[in-house]
Amino acid sequence: MKFKLTTLLLVTFVTTFAQKWQPAGEKMKTRWAAEITPENVWQEYPRPQFERSDWINLNGLWNYSILKKNQAQPKKYQGEILVPFCVESSLSGVMGEVKPDDRIWYKRTFEIPTDWSEKNVILNFEAVDYSTTVFINGAVVGAHKGAYDRFSFDITEYLTGKGEQELVVCVDDPSSFGSQPRGKQQMPQEGIWYTPVSGIWQTVWMEAVSPEAFLKEAKLVPDIDKKTIAVTPVLNKSLKPEYKIETVVSFQGKEVAKTEIPANIRGLIDIPNPELWSTDAPNLYDLNLKLFNKAGEKIDEVQSYFGMRKISLENHKGTKYLFLNNQPVFQYGPLDQGWWPDGLHTPPSDEAMKYDIEMTKKMGFNMIRKHIKVEPDRWFYHCDKLGMLVWQDMPSGMVVIPKTGNERPEHVQHVRPNGPDLNVRNEDAQQFELELRRMIDTHYNSPSIVMWVPFNEGWGQYATCRIAKMVKDYDPTRLVNAVSGWALRNCGDVYDIHTYQTEVRIPPASLDRASVIGEFGGIGYPIETNLWNPEMRNWGYQTYHSEKELLDAYIYKFNQIVEMKKTKGLSAAVYTQTTDVEGEVNGLMTYDRELIKIPVDKLHELHSVLYQE
Repeated sequence: MKFKLTTLLLVTFVTTFAQKWQPAGEKMKTRWAAEITPENVWQEYPRPQFERSDWINLNGLWNYSILKKNQAQPKKYQGEILVPFCVESSLSGVMGEVKPDDRIWYKRTFEIPTDWSEKNVILNFEAVDYSTTVFINGAVVGAHKGAYDRFSFDITEYLTGKGEQELVVCVDDPSSFGSQPRGKQQMPQEGIWYTPVSGIWQTVWMEAVSPEAFLKEAKLVPDIDKKTIAVTPVLNKSLKPEYKIETVVSFQGKEVAKTEIPANIRGLIDIPNPELWSTDAPNLYDLNLKLFNKAGEKIDEVQSYFGMRKISLENHKGTKYLFLNNQPVFQYGPLDQGWWPDGLHTPPSDEAMKYDIEMTKKMGFNMIRKHIKVEPDRWFYHCDKLGMLVWQDMPSGMVVIPKTGNERPEHVQHVRPNGPDLNVRNEDAQQFELELRRMIDTHYNSPSIVMWVPFNEGWGQYATCRIAKMVKDYDPTRLVNAVSGWALRNCGDVYDIHTYQTEVRIPPASLDRASVIGEFGGIGYPIETNLWNPEMRNWGYQTYHSEKELLDAYIYKFNQIVEMKKTKGLSAAVYTQTTDVEGEVNGLMTYDRELIKIPVDKLHELHSVLYQE
């Protein structure tokens, strides 16, 4: 009876606590929003390519306040926020506004499991927008700048004995008043610019590691021609080669190779008769890494995976062309903004995030251009598992000066189509390039990523060819799209134009670069029952008001792509876009993902002709 009563009291307490949170505002929600609770929100392991067994998820309800920067840490907080949703989102339960002179404060407590007492505790943030300072039990443990990359702190020495530990996080976000990489965020939201995202927007979690040493990362470089995978296991500190990493490669549960690699040293592993990763057969190898110390004791273990695949630029029918695994493959996919009506940058759930990729695949696309946003690791994991090629954009940075009255904001860091590169401040360039390298480092091992895109349409575009060369030198295994659209330069691996006209423009052929259309389409079809805001301008580059008109317009543009592929050497195209986003109604799906505007089977049938040689 005592056990039952205790259980009942616990359930009553949890239920009452959970009822305090609910989505804010009356705007559009996705169907996944109804399934979210503070207890189940984003509970998946956040880094599928580097997974440990000992970890704790810190998502859920935190205390929060939004104060001015010149104010001290609050003693009493304004309310509760559901992490990892940003302050401006409905699913945060706040749906507030963060101004450039504001500071967001977060607070929660946690306890350390007793079996972690002899281990070091690492606190991980997958992404916070933008400038973050972290406190444990009143002491500063570290700071970080960057909206799209993860960061970690060893908090062991800041912990007190047993019981509750206090975690406080403060965040500054200049939004569009700063020059930092931020993609499509703008204050005020309008046109092709969307609601800003501030604060924590990806998973916060802790893991336990050995105080002696642990695996910090591993760089994986497949070579299908030599039938090898290069593995560089990097520890959290510099140690003598007596520390060994045992690597075991397996495929579909069967061991393929096993070897030892010294710590911080590159090792080469033979993969006999490799099963290649492709869009039709996304084969993945499992990789187990065990770290042993000088005494032969296992002190760390990580689970990972990789794909044996190659992306290259080769000659094909008299032009340069995109190749996958030494074969020409036309790449066709949607421009994917990765925005959600209820979570903004943060999908409501892992299931929801996976749904977009699955639908893209079912529609007969083999590629996604992830547009000036970097997704959580699990998004790339699903692309890896499903066989989806990815063009990964670097989020743009650009100063925007708001005007008064009805005037439009002035984009003061925007290269015009025929204009010269911008001159930017050294500190802005250093931060942009730091975050660019972090993006590459973080997602280097993902087989789905085949192209990096440093700049888009002149937004914050500077030193284009130097940046393109830097990216190519940094990652020679992938292609580089120096700038997608507008102010094109004679560098990179592709010549990329944007063309939203009804008559699709033909990109010039090049002797040393592939010809691609980085954006086209943009055909609008507003569906009154599924609009983000019926009172605002809901637009497309051409707008129609029936399914038949939309399908006819799509087929007309698509057939031009097919003809260019046949006769003009076109090797890739990107259709705008996966879903409607706020006032843009040119998606293949509505913003809430409830309606698909063109039948999936019809799209799949249409698109199949592109993959025939």
